[in-house]
Amino acid sequence: MTKLDHDRLKNFKSNKAILPAVIGLGIVSWFVFRDFNKIDFSLFSITHVSILFILGAFGMLFFRDFGYVVRMRVLSDGQLTWLQCIKIVFLWEFGSAITPSAIGGTAIATVFLWKEGLNAGKSTSIVMATSFLDELYFTIMFPSVILLFSTSQLFPAGNTNYLYNHLLTFALIGYSLKFSWTLLMAYSLFINPKFFAKLVKTIFKLRFLKKWRGGADKMSNDFIVANKKLKRKGVFFWIKSITSTFISWTARYFVLNFIFLAMIVSIESGEETITVYEHFLIFAKQLVMWILMLVMPTPGDSGFVETVFTSYMADFVPVVGFTVIMALIWRLVTYYPYLLIGAIITPGWLKNNFKRIRK
Repeated sequence: MTKLDHDRLKNFKSNKAILPAVIGLGIVSWFVFRDFNKIDFSLFSITHVSILFILGAFGMLFFRDFGYVVRMRVLSDGQLTWLQCIKIVFLWEFGSAITPSAIGGTAIATVFLWKEGLNAGKSTSIVMATSFLDELYFTIMFPSVILLFSTSQLFPAGNTNYLYNHLLTFALIGYSLKFSWTLLMAYSLFINPKFFAKLVKTIFKLRFLKKWRGGADKMSNDFIVANKKLKRKGVFFWIKSITSTFISWTARYFVLNFIFLAMIVSIESGEETITVYEHFLIFAKQLVMWILMLVMPTPGDSGFVETVFTSYMADFVPVVGFTVIMALIWRLVTYYPYLLIGAIITPGWLKNNFKRIRK
């Protein structure tokens, strides 16, 4: 297990933040250059109210991370300190930001937990429980928004972009993958943890993974022991875990709602408004976008999100050409801070843990 984790850690470097940043900013810059002359900036005026809404967006970002930290503390049964939970959340988010959504930070999250003092089985159990809770949110919320809004509202046709006209197809593929993964997690966590353990042991019987078989067998056995404890948790434990998950993801989506409010109040005419119904539609469309991210191969979905956003959210931006600026502001608030924070804390964390491995 040591050799395997050593290899994983070597591939987790802060300089990998450069690629997604270049991709995202490059595409947005091209859009801005293309549409800049179309934007009438005289329509906007920064006010105290617009600044307040921007602060509200960062407030939603705080609640997003707060929910993650609380969940990590709950799932670890208090074995991890609050500071350790904060560190792991930011490392995890950084891992998600520099890898495609289908992989995300989950691929190396077990290493984060293990190096912070938990055994491999407990770490794997927490990562699987976290993955299950995240996917549970989507499996519940996606059908809910489909029932609340028509497919023509969530997946409008008539655009010349092929990807845009097939959003429903991509969304259904993404949801099917998430739903299948949720079922697998639920089965492995609550019904038959030995299934996952046997799966891991079978995979590590492959010849090119043979040298890590001993560590994988130990992790599988520890996972079964950890899951026995997890299955005995009471209702209150799961209520806290599920509630913190729903707070995190809901706050994540409402960041954009606050950014739209800041834009609306900055328009001097004062005639534009966003109704409560439109707020829920913005929320629903973000959920769809997040489902779509699962099938995109770029790190942190850089490029894809910016491209889809400019068409998908255009109906809520009353100023011609300003949609791309909104996409940039949104990504600057919700994505690039994690690249920056991760790039700052990752070198020190890797240095300490590489020392521990060598010893």
